[in-house]
Amino acid sequence: MERLHSSDPMPAHLRGSIMALGNFDGFHAGHQAVARRAMELARAQGRPAIIATFDPHPMRLFRPDTPWFRLTTLDQRERLFARAGADAMLVFDFTRELAALDPMAFVRLLADWGVAGVVTGEDFTFGKDRAGTIETLAGLGASLGLTAQAVSPVTGADGEVISSTRIRQALRSGDCATATRLLTRPFTIEGVVQHGDKLGRTIGFPTANIDLGHYLRPAYGIYAVRGLLADGRILDGAANLGIRPSFDPPKELLEPHFFDFAESLYDQRIEVQLIHFLRPEAKYDGLDPLMAAIARDCDDARQILAGTPRLA
Repeated sequence: MERLHSSDPMPAHLRGSIMALGNFDGFHAGHQAVARRAMELARAQGRPAIIATFDPHPMRLFRPDTPWFRLTTLDQRERLFARAGADAMLVFDFTRELAALDPMAFVRLLADWGVAGVVTGEDFTFGKDRAGTIETLAGLGASLGLTAQAVSPVTGADGEVISSTRIRQALRSGDCATATRLLTRPFTIEGVVQHGDKLGRTIGFPTANIDLGHYLRPAYGIYAVRGLLADGRILDGAANLGIRPSFDPPKELLEPHFFDFAESLYDQRIEVQLIHFLRPEAKYDGLDPLMAAIARDCDDARQILAGTPRLA
């Protein structure tokens, strides 16, 4: 699958495409429904299929002090879009210039790229002051030979609409099961394993330290996790996500310890799935109670993971 940017010309072989258009942070079940409809139209019409996203997120541009809230990186979205069947991923470089385009100018931009049809969610807005709606897109596009349709919101088993906001709320409260159900996969943090103080190694619980970057901060605490290595191996483990209150100075990290694994992961890029929230962080008075707590957490995580199917 190709990865394109809005500053680049559309390659000739991708002109005439059907485009799934949205932010798609998380690429949850609702987003997947939009992409699936775009894929169906593209295949039926013999056209290329593109999934478009925005980077940075519009909120980051207009409210730069907003706490980190991302559910996926661009690299993760690229893999998810490829798995959904897209021929290309288009990244709209979200700048103030793009945000200032009026709806007609934005639709003309799509038409100039040779986009033949657009599929969005019903709540999609675009253009200056978010003045454009799906009805605007359909009306303006018709004069330029561009079709538009919207996909209705997807609801979960509880009847509530699936949204990135609900997923963020679930993760902030430590509800991994709900987040997994709405995403259709576990929430996953990807990063490069850093060198740390290596204390975990000295007490028998070596960890792979990962910076949280721009990801949403889930509830601080101890999690049952699965690690996905670059070579395809999947490792079960337990992780501390937070500021490590037993250590000074506090440092925000994701620190997974993988069971029965002794290889070095330094400088490797890995993914860590949050499977189950075990308990909040706690401060311990000395290494002995800390080690005892870690051992209990590992036992609990092993039991939970033994009964949890692996989801990619």
